[in-house]
Amino acid sequence: MAGKKERQRKLARERHARQAARRAQRARTVRIRAIAAGGVCAVAAIGVGAYFLAGTGGGGSPAAAHSATPSASATSSAATVSEPAHHCTYTASGTAAREVSLPSSTPNYTASYQATITTNRGPIVISLLNSKATCTVNSFVHLAQQGYFTDTKCHRLTTASIFVLQCGDPTGTGTGTGGPGYVFASENLKGASYPAGTVAMANTGQPDSNGSQFFLVYKNTPLPASYTPFGTITQGLPILTAIAKAGSDNSNGSGDGHPKENVVIDSVTIRQT
Repeated sequence: MAGKKERQRKLARERHARQAARRAQRARTVRIRAIAAGGVCAVAAIGVGAYFLAGTGGGGSPAAAHSATPSASATSSAATVSEPAHHCTYTASGTAAREVSLPSSTPNYTASYQATITTNRGPIVISLLNSKATCTVNSFVHLAQQGYFTDTKCHRLTTASIFVLQCGDPTGTGTGTGGPGYVFASENLKGASYPAGTVAMANTGQPDSNGSQFFLVYKNTPLPASYTPFGTITQGLPILTAIAKAGSDNSNGSGDGHPKENVVIDSVTIRQT
């Protein structure tokens, strides 16, 4: 009888382990989401807890998954618009996490921009893709110049299958639920890929739901072409690699959570080149 009970317990443990493994696999389904409008989670990533670029507390989050796709793919008519764009539309949505005005609807589409994200871990320099994602760059430049990103934490790090650091939420809560109070359309999606050094927008998983949250790719990452690439890191990639090496707190699941090393954006400065 004892042997039978032991076998039953063993079978129960094995069944529980299989169920846990299936839950973990589902949790690794990519759902990159960003906090575009107030109250919606950020970048959808490794789907644990709902954000790819969202996080615990309602957002998009980078999660780990090799062949997963976002539950709601963020596509946009803007993907077919001729770039550089001569006109941009920014639609008020939700409550701004930090008071800012709407960006100009007439971008400087002939300009070349360089952004320097000065963090407590060192500077990260980005060449902005103004000729390919004009309205996205116009918004990023606008927010940077208004100090929107100053003294904000990068709230999410993923280190399994998806390799990104997500930033752009000034709420300071670390949950990835803050946006600028407006949304705008996606761009530069045709043939989009996310190799190391890519800077792209997070979104809610819905079309045209970009806001302020963005992610920095520190290692080649397989993602669907649903997140507007708008910059390329030219200096500072080793900083991201070091942050990733320290790992996350796994608060959204294995390899997905807040960076163990606190990452704070001191400022974002823009230089027209």
